[in-house]
Amino acid sequence: MKFANPLARCWVGVLSPFLLLFPVSLPAQAADSADGPRRADAEIGALVGQLERVRNFHQAAISPDGGKIAWVVDAPAGGVKIQLANADNPSSARRITAATKSGICNEGDIAWSPDGKQFAFLSNCNSPGQFQIFVDSTSPGQTPRQIGQLHGAVQGLQWSPDGKQLGFLYVEGATRQAGPLDAMNLPSGVIGEDGLEIQRVAAIVDATGQQRFLTPANLYIYEFAWSPDSNQLAYVAAAPPGENNWWVAQLYVQGIAQINESTNASPTGAGPTGAGSASGTAEMPHSILDPNQAESPLHGLQIAVPRWSPDGKYIAWIGGLMSDMGSTGGDIYLMPSSGGVPRKLALPGHANASASWISWKDQETLGISLIEGGQSAFAYLQGVTGQDVTRQQGQATGIQFRLAGTAEDGLLEGSQSFARTGEAAQIRSSWTQPPEVFLGRFGGEFRQITHVNDGLKPSWGKAESITWTSDAPTGRFEVQGWLLYPANYDPAKKYPMIVSVHGGPAAASLPHWPGLGFNASIFSARGYFVFFPNPRGSFGQGEAFTMANRKDFGYGDLHDILSGVDAILARYPVDGARIGITGWSYGGFMTMFAVTQTQRFRAAVAGAGISDWQSYYGENSIDQWMLPYFGASVYNDPAVYARSSAITFIRQARTPTLVVVGDRDGECPAPQSFEFWHALRAQNVPTQLVVYPNEGHRFVSPEHRRDVLERAIEWFDRYMPAQP
Repeated sequence: MKFANPLARCWVGVLSPFLLLFPVSLPAQAADSADGPRRADAEIGALVGQLERVRNFHQAAISPDGGKIAWVVDAPAGGVKIQLANADNPSSARRITAATKSGICNEGDIAWSPDGKQFAFLSNCNSPGQFQIFVDSTSPGQTPRQIGQLHGAVQGLQWSPDGKQLGFLYVEGATRQAGPLDAMNLPSGVIGEDGLEIQRVAAIVDATGQQRFLTPANLYIYEFAWSPDSNQLAYVAAAPPGENNWWVAQLYVQGIAQINESTNASPTGAGPTGAGSASGTAEMPHSILDPNQAESPLHGLQIAVPRWSPDGKYIAWIGGLMSDMGSTGGDIYLMPSSGGVPRKLALPGHANASASWISWKDQETLGISLIEGGQSAFAYLQGVTGQDVTRQQGQATGIQFRLAGTAEDGLLEGSQSFARTGEAAQIRSSWTQPPEVFLGRFGGEFRQITHVNDGLKPSWGKAESITWTSDAPTGRFEVQGWLLYPANYDPAKKYPMIVSVHGGPAAASLPHWPGLGFNASIFSARGYFVFFPNPRGSFGQGEAFTMANRKDFGYGDLHDILSGVDAILARYPVDGARIGITGWSYGGFMTMFAVTQTQRFRAAVAGAGISDWQSYYGENSIDQWMLPYFGASVYNDPAVYARSSAITFIRQARTPTLVVVGDRDGECPAPQSFEFWHALRAQNVPTQLVVYPNEGHRFVSPEHRRDVLERAIEWFDRYMPAQP
């Protein structure tokens, strides 16, 4: 339940970030004001305006031979563009575009062919509201060529290893972007039966433009990987509806039938597509892992990022307790690709870390992206398969890099873009480094090769990682978080502090350069300390830590947060009478719940929160995520849901609270915010509810992202100003 925008780092499945910002299946809706024109404080407007100057990078992709590098970045005049350069001469960068006319449009989701001689990408420049697939040869003067003809939501381009086919995730005839963070369609018809949209793996034959579906219509595919011989797929899938069932998804392997080029049928079997087509009956998928049936530590948990070993005999993946599709963290597992008993791979020296992404370096070596102690890291694990698959053979080779920030290629959290030469491309960001593309070697130096944000300077204060001991009744943990100092910090003064609780709960607050949207970093520029705790339930301190808040929402995790506040009060010049709390999604729930449990907070801003877990169970579109956390459905154990509901304790609330939500939020539906606001108002607690039209869990409209942040700043300034 994380809030995903350019700032919050929660991306769904294999969606590239540029697709999250620009829905592929519907024209952009007009950005309506939440409650009509309003005037923000001029200084607040200037601070928020600084965030709008950030040009975000959405992907960095180095060619397999290491000779070229491409990146996807916000265009100065709007939209998103692709730049291509020689890796040894980044200043040679030039734009690659399929556009045949001028105007603002979006291009990205780069996929290099295995030989590195061309790359595929998505573009809506010639068809507003619909992305099409193009291939560029990387030679100057060449015009990208369109392959296939699509009518729906497309994402996750992947070449088959033999270079003959381009696979992708496709919802034919989609009426909205696939994913629970996007605005839900208004309900109508037979609920849960009418209008189901199924995401499948489709492929286009590069040489002919012929296209076909590779997976059956009764499975919703979340992510997939080609086998090394291009004859099989591994994928994570579940029965529809896809938005609800990722949490019970299984790992499948499926053979791919040979293409019959004499056949002329579209992916739906309805007839030719107009660009050439192909068909062939695929083999039936075979589930090799059902976590709900697994007799292993995986039982009842989630799986993500399946990866074939180079010889095709094994599949590795990440398994763990994950609250959000696309926000990956957990342990690493391995099993034969033909099926068998999965085994967990230990990562010596990194037991208190969460794996977020994996990739095979060679037959015996896995590369692993980690979240560890509030930082990003990467390590290699050698001797992975060994001769006896029932025994653990892995040995860690040490950290290749560690960064107090984010370092990834933009496709998935922690994912990396490698060349066969060992070069790697990353987008790096921290509170001191605005996003830019870096190129280098793991275990060596990385150099910055783009400079689009060089003129930006932090308007916030310095950041410091802090740790403390939390001795809650449900368990004692060492907890980590980040503390952002006020801008122009004077140690002789006392300052207010805002506690910002991340979404999830299976997520982590990592340093990153903030952009426009709901984030608390900007409060530092307003004269506040800002505390970003990573309480139990978070990634980055081991799987036991992530699991430690099951059936305990609002108790051990809130104890961790309050213990962190106490630790800060003992060491820093924070005014204990001026502390506020905020968060989005799970952070919104924690905000609502916290103000019913303690009077320590002077003000609160709850974004897309959950006030009543019992009613929420029947309102949201993703109820399957709740079973691993609560242990049973609300109908079988209502008491465990009531115990963690803010409404249960609402008469204890006294804190002035601003409540904000999108009217088409399927993850944390607006009625949850109405219920909390109504209860506060009935008790004469200062409160305000703002509902944003045509917004889902992740706000899309720049006007709304600006408005919600300005309102939050104004609310805290009103009830706990930096200058008392």
